[in-house]
Amino acid sequence: MGGETVRVTMFVRGSVQGVGFRWWTRARALELGLVGHARNTADGRVEVVAQGSVAAVERLEALLREDPSTTRRPGRVETVVVQQGVPRDGTSGFVER
Repeated sequence: MGGETVRVTMFVRGSVQGVGFRWWTRARALELGLVGHARNTADGRVEVVAQGSVAAVERLEALLREDPSTTRRPGRVETVVVQQGVPRDGTSGFVER
């Protein structure tokens, strides 16, 4: 489990657009060594695609869900829905879209 690479898509609902949430998510993902992206969706959610170690992906999910936030997460998260994906080769960096 330690060396396994996983990929998930997390849909975050709440007051998460226009408050620096994607920037904060990118910073945490990079600290955790994850690759992927965070982008706003038309319905007001933020889509976070994260790929990396199981532990790092689980930590990012925990930080997204944490209430109250101990890391000054901007906005307010109501729910996080996680969908498992298939890791992709050649993915690098974590960007805001």
